[in-house]
Amino acid sequence: MPSPRFDRSALHIQPLEKRRHDLGLESILPLKELNADSVHPKLQQIAKRMVRARIEGRANVIMIGAHVIRSGVQNYLIDLMKRGYLNCLAMNGAGIIHDYEFASIGATTESVARYIKTGEFGLWRETGVLNDIINTAYRKDDSIGMGEAVGQNILDEKLPHAETSLFAWACKLQIPATVHVGIGYDIIHEHPNCNGAATGALSYNDFLKFAAVIQNLEGGAVMNFGSSVMAPEVYLKALSMARNVASQNGAVIKNFATLVCDLHDLPENFDREPSREDPAYFFRPWKTMLVRTVSDGGESFYVKGRHADTIPALWTAINHAETNR
Repeated sequence: MPSPRFDRSALHIQPLEKRRHDLGLESILPLKELNADSVHPKLQQIAKRMVRARIEGRANVIMIGAHVIRSGVQNYLIDLMKRGYLNCLAMNGAGIIHDYEFASIGATTESVARYIKTGEFGLWRETGVLNDIINTAYRKDDSIGMGEAVGQNILDEKLPHAETSLFAWACKLQIPATVHVGIGYDIIHEHPNCNGAATGALSYNDFLKFAAVIQNLEGGAVMNFGSSVMAPEVYLKALSMARNVASQNGAVIKNFATLVCDLHDLPENFDREPSREDPAYFFRPWKTMLVRTVSDGGESFYVKGRHADTIPALWTAINHAETNR
């Protein structure tokens, strides 16, 4: 006998108007340059490399956790995309949820503690429309990525707050915005209209788009803001693929910079990974992004801080590096 499957038709899906939102449009920060003296020296160093990479046509890649969107730094990332300083924006599946909700209703984020008690968590009708977008794109074009499908829908539907959307702007600017999904991670996977095949296909297309960008990483930079698992793991596999092809053509991908910004306490000297007995060994950004993948020629930087501070600081540092070239 096969194991029973959950009957999704039994779920009660409610409208978003009944949800209490933790964040609104007022949480999105306006562009504001910081005092240059307050910007961490490591951010100044990576900014110089990003300016040089832009001039030389090399890749600058930013990978983010969904909390980055919740921190209100959309305007900073959009401005960097507009100015050619970001060639790829990668995030996990929760990223499309916060981005789409901001674009459609100007609010996002529910209280897990409040709604999990009653079985309402994640079961909101309008957010489930993301599944329809993914399913429709899957039927129409087997090469489209999830990020592009969502961004194009936000533009086509002229959602009321589309100007806040990272995916809409990436689509408009023809910059890859890739979504790397783990099945069961995201609230839209609860919904009856979630199609696992469509979700997997579009996210895998995004992985291949991401790997294609990584092929141009020599002389560039890859950054991770707040992603402990998705960013280092996706980057690791994509880099291996890119290096495999490069080596067959007599090329290398080793002279580039990595930046990790998070709230972990790392030692000043982090150029060696911690021992397996140290719990810090399992903080993947350290061993993967700051040590292993740059051990043969790259440079790595770590800055501890909140996203609402570090991303505006990086933006400020880029402005100054651009002016002072």
